[in-house]
Amino acid sequence: MNQGVMLNAYPDSMGENLGDIVAILQKPQLKDVFSSFYILPSMFHTDLDRGFSVQDYGLEETLAKREDLQNLMDMGIDLKLDFILNHASVLSPQFQDLIKNGSASKYKDFFINWNTFWDGHGSMNAEGYIEPDAELIKDMFFRKPGLPILMVEFPDGKQVPYWNTFYQKVWEERGETKYLGQMDLNVKSELVWEFYDDTLRTLASYGATIVRLDAFAYASKEVGKRNFFNEPETWDILARLRKLADKYGLTFLPEIHASYEEGRYRQVTDKGYMTYDFFLPGLIIDALENADGTHLQKWANEVQDSGIGVVNMLGCHDGIPLLDLKGILPEDQIQKLIDVIVARGGFVKDLHGAKNVYYQVNATYYSALGDDDAKMLLARALQIFMPGKPQVWYLDLFAGKNDRAAMERAGEGGHKEINRTNLSASDVEERLQWPVVQKQIELLRLRNTHPAFGKGAVMDFAVDGSKVTITWTKGGNHIELRADLRTAQFDITA
Repeated sequence: MNQGVMLNAYPDSMGENLGDIVAILQKPQLKDVFSSFYILPSMFHTDLDRGFSVQDYGLEETLAKREDLQNLMDMGIDLKLDFILNHASVLSPQFQDLIKNGSASKYKDFFINWNTFWDGHGSMNAEGYIEPDAELIKDMFFRKPGLPILMVEFPDGKQVPYWNTFYQKVWEERGETKYLGQMDLNVKSELVWEFYDDTLRTLASYGATIVRLDAFAYASKEVGKRNFFNEPETWDILARLRKLADKYGLTFLPEIHASYEEGRYRQVTDKGYMTYDFFLPGLIIDALENADGTHLQKWANEVQDSGIGVVNMLGCHDGIPLLDLKGILPEDQIQKLIDVIVARGGFVKDLHGAKNVYYQVNATYYSALGDDDAKMLLARALQIFMPGKPQVWYLDLFAGKNDRAAMERAGEGGHKEINRTNLSASDVEERLQWPVVQKQIELLRLRNTHPAFGKGAVMDFAVDGSKVTITWTKGGNHIELRADLRTAQFDITA
């Protein structure tokens, strides 16, 4: 995997479709800035969750065409694409076949029949589903209140419960039951593994070199386990998937949020996978708010000394992860960061009504820094001088502010829209003239092209009060960042 800079956007984040983004990336101002592009999955046939509820992995032609993907590769930009291995849309052909044919469906075991799974481990209730024995589910991790079930009506009128970890909606329309939702796949079904193989082959055919494994930690289901990152089953699934990926020349990037003190990031890297640096966004805000780079220094040294392969970022399509920092920062310090970002217009979603259980604060990174150009530029400089492959959320690059109106228009569950504002081509053209955007582009081009970065380079990170110095050396090449976290001033010598 190359160590250059990666853009991150939806296919309609900058203009109306991926073709518009290609045209923007071909502008002279953006020459040599990006080596990779993480295109979010609304480029596939999807129905909700802005792409993460996949019907099938065919291209949504109104948003992305094969020629757009080829044009990116012709520009020397490789692709990172999503594989949502835990679930599929109720509009997937497999689930539609299940609804149509019921127990006669070829795909009746493609999804997880709740009653079959829990047979012998609970009692049937009046609603027609098994309530598992209390001791078997007391430690289960639920993403929503109640048991993770969607009652599916078969053609004979029978209601059959299927496992549904994430979103669901059921309603009647002209006497027919309609569904929206994301149904968990049964990894014990060989049909699912045929689907996995076909999906990875498809992603490779689009030009993907990196595949992000979305929600992979939910895929394993076992009676009596937490059903989030079950061990050793999760590792067994990844190992089998990796054999498929090797056929197509794909590198996996598993996505998981867990606190630093849990050490999940180390487990992932010890198994030979890259991991997301979900600690960096909060550590940079902490460093700037407290004019103290010691926590940032500790993490940078750990990444380098342990040889941890990371993709790092500031913002992304979700939110700013702060609860991940438990174990690096004291909890009262984490709470202060949350309070600061919320005071600047950010939003915290409570999970099941419990405060500070949901792991992200929803805000643009620019607004999380107080809409401050100097802090945004220093944050970007710190990112590109940290170990790892830098990923850049398009709205950070273009100094996007919190979009509370979009969040409110989206209604319940629409909190992430605060940081997903689509920019028109003319918006991009205008913002390319902004100094905060131009200076970020200069920094990213430097990171993408300077020979002192990349594989085999050695970092030195020094802290003196509010001042930090980060140096990278490779062969005879040398580059150095000197910054004052208190004033947000910095300079780079190369």
